Amino acid sequence: MYALLILDMQVGLFHGPDKPWLGERLLLTLNDLVHRAQKAGSPIFLARHVGPAGSPIEPGSPFTQLIEGLALNGTEIIFEKTRPNAFACTHLADELHSQGVKTIVITGMKTQYCVDSTCRAVRDLGFEAILIEDGHTCSDTPLLSAAAIIDHHNVTLAGAFCRVMKAAECQFL
Repeated sequence: MYALLILDMQVGLFHGPDKPWLGERLLLTLNDLVHRAQKAGSPIFLARHVGPAGSPIEPGSPFTQLIEGLALNGTEIIFEKTRPNAFACTHLADELHSQGVKTIVITGMKTQYCVDSTCRAVRDLGFEAILIEDGHTCSDTPLLSAAAIIDHHNVTLAGAFCRVMKAAECQFL
């Protein structure tokens, strides 16, 4: 069974000062994947990154809320994480195992942080991973454009850590 994992599609990252590259296109892609996962009966998990009390991203902060426009129907599992790796200090792996998930479809933000860290951890926990090539994003940095960061991670993570495919090619089994 496949599960869809959407990382950190939250107000503070998506609508913050460093706008995500092709953010609106990403939202359309994610909603298409959500609809297909829902139709297939695949579980959907959404991570929200939170920080310590008193920080701008403390639990309950408006910056940690999921962005409007995600095509959710209320059956999704939303959880908080405090580390880039969505499995670290969370119950995500246990929940996935309990639902019989074998393959995790990984999407969201930010490519070089949470997407990368989560992809690298998946196989160590007994799952297979699919990184959606056009299903993750980040912002430009002083050194690299977002497009270069995304391309680099799609190539670097492919094979050793996950399969990489376009959203249109992903079928929820």
